[in-house]
Amino acid sequence: MVFDNIDKKLLKLLQTDSKQTNKALSNVLGLSVTAVYERIKKLENKGVINRYVALVDKRAVDKDFVAFCHVKLIQHSQEYVIKFEREVNKLEEVLECYHLSGDYDYLLKVLVKDMKAFREFMVKKLTKIDHIGSTHSMFMISQVKHTTAITL
Repeated sequence: MVFDNIDKKLLKLLQTDSKQTNKALSNVLGLSVTAVYERIKKLENKGVINRYVALVDKRAVDKDFVAFCHVKLIQHSQEYVIKFEREVNKLEEVLECYHLSGDYDYLLKVLVKDMKAFREFMVKKLTKIDHIGSTHSMFMISQVKHTTAITL
């Protein structure tokens, strides 16, 4: 999809604060409220905007221990991949999961309360999934950059 400058600016504004009213957006963009509404609907219908969410501060909910886990399957067969992906999607502690090339098959971003909770997650949940050959975990020291905005 080709975006004009107004669409790009509108998407930037919405990614910064999606609760802005169409009136507020129209003032910034120099468009009518109806034109803003129609552009947003077009972006939603084309799948460019696929949902609106609230970003929760992990410290405010006492879950600020972030771990990244590399996972290697014992075999990279279609059956093992499908089963692992189905099972990892059920784990609420896993915020993100990526199928990778390289030495490990997957990278998981895990969010829990503390090291004790992470150990519990590893022992009772992650390593119980069949076909995992090995894991390697790293822990976040500090967050240097985090954004959900995509620049166009």
